[in-house]
Amino acid sequence: MVDSRTKFYLDKQNAKWKGVCAGMADYAGIDVLFVRIGLVLLTVAGGFPWTLIAYWMIAWFADAKPIGLYTSEADAKFWQGVRTNPKRSTAEVRAKFRELDRRLADIELHYTSRNTQLAQEIESLR
Repeated sequence: MVDSRTKFYLDKQNAKWKGVCAGMADYAGIDVLFVRIGLVLLTVAGGFPWTLIAYWMIAWFADAKPIGLYTSEADAKFWQGVRTNPKRSTAEVRAKFRELDRRLADIELHYTSRNTQLAQEIESLR
């Protein structure tokens, strides 16, 4: 079964305690230190019992991130972008394919045109 790359997972490989903060950081694409500091500040600033209850509930219900979910760091960054803004990600992929299609059409036009100079260069290489 293929694991979903857009789902929230506990990140046990980068965990300090249960992997909730590391999972949130991986999901959002930010540094885990900022998530940990934010959680501590939120707890100290008045959310004492609720932040701990939420932390334990997330740790209880969320699945651990499968090992090898991402093939590279670039793959992880791409999927973080998909999670944060899927429309932008699909637009970027569409734009890349349009650019490739345009370049391929230019090559095809140049190759199939009646370019005698190109034909002479090809004949000279034989």
